[in-house]
Amino acid sequence: MTVKAVVFDIGNVLIEWQPERYYDRVIGVERRRAMFAEVDLHGMNDQVDRGGDFRGTIYDCAERYPQWRDEIRMWHDHWLELAAPAIPHSVRLLSALRARGVAVFSLTNFGIGTWEIAVPAYPFLGTFDRPYVSGHMGVTKPDPRIYAMVEEDCLVAPGDLLFTDDRAENIQAAAARGWRTHLFDGPQGWADRLVAEGLLTTREAA
Repeated sequence: MTVKAVVFDIGNVLIEWQPERYYDRVIGVERRRAMFAEVDLHGMNDQVDRGGDFRGTIYDCAERYPQWRDEIRMWHDHWLELAAPAIPHSVRLLSALRARGVAVFSLTNFGIGTWEIAVPAYPFLGTFDRPYVSGHMGVTKPDPRIYAMVEEDCLVAPGDLLFTDDRAENIQAAAARGWRTHLFDGPQGWADRLVAEGLLTTREAA
């Protein structure tokens, strides 16, 4: 079998996603720890990734925790500072695959509103042959439905898809459907895998 399409996750693969780091800088480590212990901020973000209104979801959460209102609203008001920076080597790999004529898709847990903000800020997000964005799909990884939706839309056999993601549960769900997978733990390992698959030369993957 040959790889017919390469599928990228985005958060922590192409763009760093470490909200805790932002809050550590802005409010300090101890206050950040206290807030994250009290408020399920990642669960709040999951609602956005499933298609919830970006501002409404976060501001509603902020009203439920008035002692953290200003800090929770930062998730919306300063979102681009949470989703930063880009990972340059990964971005180069995306560009190299496209230059080679390899079909490149995204499969990402991303909100509708956050995607609208991210694409102008990170133009490479607009270069995918097929962007699969959970907010528009109404389902998030690792739900098997999202992988089935990709298969039905792109018409590429599961065994011809090569998918990278930084979360083991997302990789496992894809592998269970027969996708080829790579657990992302840094761009060099991903580059090596693309070379091993014959998709890029060592020089192209540098």
